[in-house]
Amino acid sequence: MSKKSEKPAEGKEPESSWKDVIYNPRSGEFFGRTASNWGLILLFYLVFFGFLAAMFVFTMWVMLQTLNDDAPKYRDRVASPGLAIRPNSLNIVFNRSEPLAYGQYVQYLESFLHQYNDSEQAKNDLCMAGQYSEQDEEPQKKVCQFRRSLLQRCSGMEDTTFGYAKGQPCVIVKMNRIIGLKPAGDPYINCTSKSGKPLQMQYFPHEGTIDRMYFPYYGKKTHEGYVQPLVAVKLLLKKEDYNSELIVECKVEGSNLKNNDERDKFLGCITFRVLVTE
Repeated sequence: MSKKSEKPAEGKEPESSWKDVIYNPRSGEFFGRTASNWGLILLFYLVFFGFLAAMFVFTMWVMLQTLNDDAPKYRDRVASPGLAIRPNSLNIVFNRSEPLAYGQYVQYLESFLHQYNDSEQAKNDLCMAGQYSEQDEEPQKKVCQFRRSLLQRCSGMEDTTFGYAKGQPCVIVKMNRIIGLKPAGDPYINCTSKSGKPLQMQYFPHEGTIDRMYFPYYGKKTHEGYVQPLVAVKLLLKKEDYNSELIVECKVEGSNLKNNDERDKFLGCITFRVLVTE
């Protein structure tokens, strides 16, 4: 007896398949939603995220209106500047008999001092020594000259090796810029040996002074071309100082600037090591 194929009953819908989950041709649904439903959902999220973006842009615009392009609004967190040295290394090690050993230091100093060349500084103003250069009402601030020749034996003009070939290297100390800083008194740089034996040094300008005419600083945009005052320290090493590590600490003194802060060891103070061999 042959088996007859069963016919589907009239009026009964065919069974759905897994493809209907993606697209159902009978109801026109795509992933369970009609085109109008998807359109409403997309419209909702478009409006929602558009509102969030507009609110973010408006908030940023309001905040930017409170900022000054020339100077930070709040400047009370850093009352005293840190110190830095050039060459930009806290461990100066070289053999004075090998130019290649100290060449990197010489090259760095020469590059750094280029902006202090007398020819470059001639376009800046001769300011009154010992007085602040206050220019609050001036739209464009004048820049006081700091000529490279002020560094004398450490200028690289008399000795192009900055003393490294003779085993008596020069190290340049500078204060970091702080907008509006006006140090009281007469600040100067003083360096001492922390190696347990005395170390002779020579300062340029004389006695390591930092003249008040270079203060205050008004910011990168307003005070275009400003250069920081420098103090060069020449280490007058002797033969007995060679082949042993020397620790030198430099501080800014003679003013109200901090130079002893346990939380920030570079605040008004810097320590570096020098090892010269031959």
